[in-house]
Amino acid sequence: MRLSEQEIINAICMHMAERKQLQPHQVEVELMYDDDLGFSAEVFTEGRSQILIAANMLEAIERYMLKLYELRVFRDQIRLSLENEIVADIA
Repeated sequence: MRLSEQEIINAICMHMAERKQLQPHQVEVELMYDDDLGFSAEVFTEGRSQILIAANMLEAIERYMLKLYELRVFRDQIRLSLENEIVADIA
């Protein structure tokens, strides 16, 4: 299964909204990739910015898969990669 960049953004929005007791539409996410630092996401909520590392992104994807698809996915089953966009392949 493959999640598109938009689905990864949705997963992070849902995860952060849950953690901060907000609505998902109150969360903005920008995915990033750096050759040295790898994958990350900048999250904007209530006028504040927060950087999530890849491990946080994977946690959000795990929860998203369970909530939306009722699939229990573990971190080692998720691979982030950069193609035309950032995608997540799930084994």
